[in-house]
Amino acid sequence: MTFEKELTKDHLIIRLAGDLIGEDNGANLLEIANSAIQSQVLTCVIDISKLRYINSSGIGVLITILTKFRNKGGEVYLMKPSENVQKLLVITKLNAIFQIVQSEAEVTKLSKK
Repeated sequence: MTFEKELTKDHLIIRLAGDLIGEDNGANLLEIANSAIQSQVLTCVIDISKLRYINSSGIGVLITILTKFRNKGGEVYLMKPSENVQKLLVITKLNAIFQIVQSEAEVTKLSKK
């Protein structure tokens, strides 16, 4: 799996590509999330449009990031899930836990409510 991060004054944006299966990248993603929270950034957008597969360890990473942000009063948005990943989110009922969005503009609108 590969990822890119972008930190603005309001949002942490993480763009994932490949397979999220926990591995070493899980620790890196958690470190990025912790750093953003320490910088008072409480909105995280995880672009999963290029994610092919997520296993249970990968789901654990996403849930840990969500928990960290919500514990500080923030929110995590999953953006543009592929059809396969969307099916997995529905099967695991994670679509009821995460806010699923289709664009960064949608995140901006929702985070201002």
